[in-house]
Amino acid sequence: MTDDLQGQVEKVTYFNEANGFTIAKVRALGRPEPVTVVGPLLGPAPGEVLKMQGVWVLHPRFGEQFEVETYQVVQPTTAEGVEKYLGSGLIKGFGPEMARRIVARFGAEALEIIDRTPKRLREVSGIGPKKLAMIEAAWQEQRQVREVMLFLQAHGVSTAYAVRILKAYGPRAMQVLKQNPYRLAADIHGIGFVTADRIAGKLGLSRQDPLRIEAGVQFVLDRLTEQGHVYYPQDQLIVACERLLQVSAVEVEAALAKVAARGQVVVEPPGGSGDGEPAVYPAVLHAAESGVADRLKTLLASPRAIRPIDPGRAMAWVQERLGLVLSPSQEKAVLAAAEQKVLVLTGGPGTGKTTLILAILRIFQRIGVPVLLAAPTGRAAKRMHEATGFEARTIHRLLAFNPHLGRFQKNEADPLDCDLLIVDEASMVDVTLMHNLLRALPSEATLILVGDMSQLPSVGPGSVLGDVVASGAVPVVRLTEIFRQARQSLIVVNAHRINEGQMPLMEPPGEELGDFYFIDQDDPDQVLRIIIDLARERIEKRFGLSGLDEVQVLTPMHRGVVGTTNLNKQLQAVLNPGHGGLTRGEHFFRPGDKVMQIRNNYDKEIFNGDIGRILRIDPEEREMVVDFDDRAVTFDFSELDQMVLSYAISVHKSQGSEYPAVILPLLPQHYLLLQRNLIYTAVTRARKLAVLVGSKRALAMGIRNNETRLRYTGLAQRLRAGLTGAGA
Repeated sequence: MTDDLQGQVEKVTYFNEANGFTIAKVRALGRPEPVTVVGPLLGPAPGEVLKMQGVWVLHPRFGEQFEVETYQVVQPTTAEGVEKYLGSGLIKGFGPEMARRIVARFGAEALEIIDRTPKRLREVSGIGPKKLAMIEAAWQEQRQVREVMLFLQAHGVSTAYAVRILKAYGPRAMQVLKQNPYRLAADIHGIGFVTADRIAGKLGLSRQDPLRIEAGVQFVLDRLTEQGHVYYPQDQLIVACERLLQVSAVEVEAALAKVAARGQVVVEPPGGSGDGEPAVYPAVLHAAESGVADRLKTLLASPRAIRPIDPGRAMAWVQERLGLVLSPSQEKAVLAAAEQKVLVLTGGPGTGKTTLILAILRIFQRIGVPVLLAAPTGRAAKRMHEATGFEARTIHRLLAFNPHLGRFQKNEADPLDCDLLIVDEASMVDVTLMHNLLRALPSEATLILVGDMSQLPSVGPGSVLGDVVASGAVPVVRLTEIFRQARQSLIVVNAHRINEGQMPLMEPPGEELGDFYFIDQDDPDQVLRIIIDLARERIEKRFGLSGLDEVQVLTPMHRGVVGTTNLNKQLQAVLNPGHGGLTRGEHFFRPGDKVMQIRNNYDKEIFNGDIGRILRIDPEEREMVVDFDDRAVTFDFSELDQMVLSYAISVHKSQGSEYPAVILPLLPQHYLLLQRNLIYTAVTRARKLAVLVGSKRALAMGIRNNETRLRYTGLAQRLRAGLTGAGA
């Protein structure tokens, strides 16, 4: 329930220009002492009178505060208030002395004089024609800002969004919104089509307005790319738009034609990548997919910079050097690496991918080949470095992403300096990132993509590794032998059983501690209790693995009793109890919490999926400091929508990472998401211990479901079409 509060701003103690977040002292009606007011306000100045709606909260350190949800500016009515307002510096041309003189001449009516008959300001000493013109212009700008705020709030726009809109468009905001309110969805982060559509409705735009339908087409297509599609069949896209927008197919087709004419989407005719019907691509993804295909063809057709070597001698040398015997499939991979321009190496856990990478690196290091190693995530790059001893970087860092320009600095004009590039965890690389990587790779370089084909595909659009393999255009070596040491691990054995559609072995052999367990429980509340007990004490007591530092809960869903939201709340309470903290949206943070970044932040070099620990929260400086792999990174409170608790994370977010211990809940309620590759991915994230908690029926459902979610991509077909008859 919201409360009303009205008062005059006495002091502004903090103001964030980026999002309007403000802390101010307000002398409120009926309150003997000034009240602390916090929330998104558009640069309030001392002397302003605010009429606010919000809620009272009790801050653990700073006491009672009023959190503003909406507000209006009410002009001060007393001479003292007017003088304070004019002298605050809010309006260019007014300082404290000028404000004192104006109020001395006109009293409490000074604001009305400025607004209606500004020429009378010439009656005040020190105001000549030039000064008067400056005051009139500044006052007019402030009036426009106030009018825009009132306009936005009257049309159901929250104060937080109103501040963002004003920051983006300034006094032109009303004009922009009246012309095309759907620009909000494209221009302002956090305002999607649904919010823009609601605002447009309040502004009087009809359901059939072409602006609405065109924006809706792009919204639907964008939402489909978030599900992994690079394109979508035109007929299905039209049906999806009809359903969302409640308009006819004819109207959607007309809107799609206009959006395509502007170059925002590309419609490929039947027989192209869409195979049997027209395929609709967002223009940027069409360029990326076409670019990946073109660059791979160029790589395959270009001469190789690496001088020829005797693969047999090289293999004998590296086995002696490393003191190991390569498996037949590893030998095949070494031979292919010595001869091919582009190569895919794929295999499951325990098949020796890391050993193979090391062997290839040693061979090419021996003959002085410039080599680069890359991976999609920081954790995967770190693991690659630890396993091989060679420097490995994230793809973003390798390509020198410039956050201020919004682009990679490495490209055709400034390519990577290497003759061999090895990319690990390649299944995680989406079509846009792969395009940028291939653009920067010299045509004479050799490319080796290493990954596990059975894992979940990339979070971003595309299925690049799978498409490259399916195309038949690139040599592929599958590592199939499980090494003897790996065969002793039930994690490895069961991962392969799951991948082959078999139920895992449930009990470890003998009396010794195993590394894979299944706890049979159908009741969601009991599953939750078991997970909490495991993380809080059982795993640490029995295996010596810290519940806070070494155990990671992975779950298929965000909602529900064992979804990420509830699990994080429950696990935080037992693993990091305490008083105080910071609430942001549905998240409550306190020092010591495990947190995960959910958006790429190129300025801070922290990327989607990176996990850290909160070191401290500073309410006075409005900052939270997080440790990411021994690097302290500072976030302003306004940036915390990029952060979530990570005691429990989705299986998708775990890609590219490994954890000492993994707990995975599996219940029939998850049936929409239960797939073989999801369970396989979760199990293969565990290094020392995997514990599955749930029903055998749900586990069996997931393992049987090998129908991976269809992603509409055209890369495989582009590669096949380009290489037909080329002997590839």
